[in-house]
Amino acid sequence: MTHRQIMEAISGLLLGMFVAILSSTIVTNALPHIISDLGGGQSAYTWVVTAALLSMTAATPLWGKLADLYSKKALVQIALVIYVLGSAAAGLSQNAGMLIACRVVQGIGVGGLSALAQIVMAAMISPRERGRYSGYLGATFAVATVGGPLLGGVITDTSWLGWRWCFYVGVPFAVVALIVLQKTLHLPVVKREVKVDWGGATAIAAAVSLLLVWVTFAGDKYDWLSWQTYTMVGGSIVLGLLFVLIESKASEPIIPLRLFKNRTITLASLASLFVGVAMFTGTVFFSQYFQLARDKSPTMSGVMTIPMIGGLFVSSTVSGQFITRTGRWKAWLVSGGVLVTAGLGLLGTIRYDTAYWKMSIFMALLGLGIGMMMQNLVLCTQNQVEPSDLGAASSTVTFFRSLGGAVGVSALGAVMSHRITHYVSDGVAALDPKYRAALAGSSSSTDSIPDLAKLPAPVRTLMESSYGHGIADVFLIAGALAAVAFLITLFIKEVPLRTKGALAQAAAAEAPAAEPSEAPGETAAEHTPSWAATETVSSDTETAPEGTQRLSAVATLARPEASGEGPGSVPVRGFVRGNEGIPVPRAAVTLISLAGQQLGRSVAQADGSYAVDAPGVGSYVLIASADGFQPQASTVLVGGEPVAYDILLSGTSGLNGLVRAAANGEPVKDAMVIVTDVRGDLLATGTTGEQGEFAFGELVPGAVTVAVNAAGFRPRALPVEVGGTGVTRIEVDLDSGARLQGVVRAPHGPLADARVTLVDAAGNVVGTATTGTDGAYAFTDLDGGEYTVIATGYPPQATALTVNGPAVDGHDIELAHPGE
Repeated sequence: MTHRQIMEAISGLLLGMFVAILSSTIVTNALPHIISDLGGGQSAYTWVVTAALLSMTAATPLWGKLADLYSKKALVQIALVIYVLGSAAAGLSQNAGMLIACRVVQGIGVGGLSALAQIVMAAMISPRERGRYSGYLGATFAVATVGGPLLGGVITDTSWLGWRWCFYVGVPFAVVALIVLQKTLHLPVVKREVKVDWGGATAIAAAVSLLLVWVTFAGDKYDWLSWQTYTMVGGSIVLGLLFVLIESKASEPIIPLRLFKNRTITLASLASLFVGVAMFTGTVFFSQYFQLARDKSPTMSGVMTIPMIGGLFVSSTVSGQFITRTGRWKAWLVSGGVLVTAGLGLLGTIRYDTAYWKMSIFMALLGLGIGMMMQNLVLCTQNQVEPSDLGAASSTVTFFRSLGGAVGVSALGAVMSHRITHYVSDGVAALDPKYRAALAGSSSSTDSIPDLAKLPAPVRTLMESSYGHGIADVFLIAGALAAVAFLITLFIKEVPLRTKGALAQAAAAEAPAAEPSEAPGETAAEHTPSWAATETVSSDTETAPEGTQRLSAVATLARPEASGEGPGSVPVRGFVRGNEGIPVPRAAVTLISLAGQQLGRSVAQADGSYAVDAPGVGSYVLIASADGFQPQASTVLVGGEPVAYDILLSGTSGLNGLVRAAANGEPVKDAMVIVTDVRGDLLATGTTGEQGEFAFGELVPGAVTVAVNAAGFRPRALPVEVGGTGVTRIEVDLDSGARLQGVVRAPHGPLADARVTLVDAAGNVVGTATTGTDGAYAFTDLDGGEYTVIATGYPPQATALTVNGPAVDGHDIELAHPGE
């Protein structure tokens, strides 16, 4: 798919994600007013947020599994419909309980949109390219995150609208997203017998719900150490163990437990758990801080969080672009962990009167870190799994992020309430007795949300100070949890990003699976990868492709002088591994005889294991290939015993990219691209395609020079470092270069040896030329603008012209003596 096709396909997804994030953030600044209007307290405030996160967390794995079994497009549309219904009902809420119930429905829809957007992108786009498009997703996240609180604040502050429109405003966006998805998103539909693991879904939802209920009310409705705590925690553990038992026996588990055998997936899931705490803590508790500790309006609360959202926008976009170009992602992930920890740690020092410019820096650090971590944890997970597990793996990471957010908001909300009460109690002793009655009457030290405007100045200052200090304590705790996420990311191994999307991987896996006997009339070579097929049928180096000649030479040089075959097959077993011993799944392993006959083939499993059977004792050539790796050929000696032989594949180095016009970003077709090494020796040449794309494979890693030349543009050369593995990607912008040419004529015809000088509008000499026998002159690589052409040879003559387009042809000059 071209960039344009991909952008058209994901436009509806981005709009759906915008709706999902908008619904989560639009209520943050409006919540103090909403809860006060519905007669709720601090626990209701927390649960309006937690309920949506809870249902989103519980539903995410189910959405992910359904995406592996059913139409992804239909599932996205169903999630949007659920969201619309939940939003409409939430706007009609008459009390806090009804609002919380409607938020549960909203959360189910949002969970589907959040998980499915990542899954659909992974199905279409390779991990290497996905960094670029994840940047668009991060940008959408940032716009919705900053726009939500602002919009919610404006709606709440507008008397003729009211807070209920916070839930209605997302409905039109969802309807538009439905229409766009119907027209632009076209993916193959999986058709196979399926069985949804409803038991597992129920068990995990119940376990998470019970845990959150305990965290919310512990320390308030009952003690942390009480029979209620023992009952709820014990029940959550039992339900969690029941979930593991169900998943281990289910044919189509919600979360395949085998995924956690992969260290990257396990560590990414744990890191996401703690990142979720940091991410949702910022968006939820900032609104309370600005409204209750600094007495800002809902609208201004949204405006004052822009530094965090700006940081998130910049880091997610920039990191995505760099990951696509370099293929390196771990440095961004680790840097994000450092910034999130630093940002939350510094926010733990704020008070109600902290200077806003300091807070801006702290919030920007937090936003930068979240932008680097959030998408890349999903990316490194998707890069590790087979296409059939893509939905489950993606939703697993999203599930743990949502779980962290739900537990974090619930637990930290309870902690905040406790700390605020503590600081208010400490400050009461310093108050004048006449103000203590006002404080007690306002119930501000209990669970309710205070109305600061109705409090006397000393009491108001006490409440603002208590909220500022209590929320800072929450940030400090979240910073400690973010530090744990940072430490976890240090142990995640960086694996080169794949260069194919999930659908392409699945198609490639199905192609070699067919045996020759399944297609009558086709040769065995037609079922073999192209490099292996040409090797087995071609011994004439004049007709064999270049890559085939090299491979045949390798096989010939490795050929022993004697070989033979004995009765009975002998198994050849082993593992295909890449750099640092990492398994290479889906690698094709082919066993051929020294005469060039294919004897057996195998596709490596998820752990890199393969197995082929040799027909008997003798010498054979074993060939292995995989996407993103250099093919390998080696000789194996087979005796009477099974042979254990591991294959090490080294990554190929490739270079691809785009050539665009610097002025408008349009692709440049038929541009000549030349690659030379540091000595100037030519390594590769090619021309760009319809979309300005070019690609070279099997380049020597190291420094090279890429030169690009195209008609109507200035040539450009730039240094590029080709990585040792994977494909290095670059984008080349060409500046327009106009051409001016013509003929200098005398009365007798074309004038030779005439000197032509070109001067720009500032009086600078751009170039000079001397005409030949045909009188022709030419200047190239010109900027647009006003020029003067001066010709000498007879009495000088100057003419003015304007260069607007790519060329000015036929600017002839007539020279003559006076009177001729």
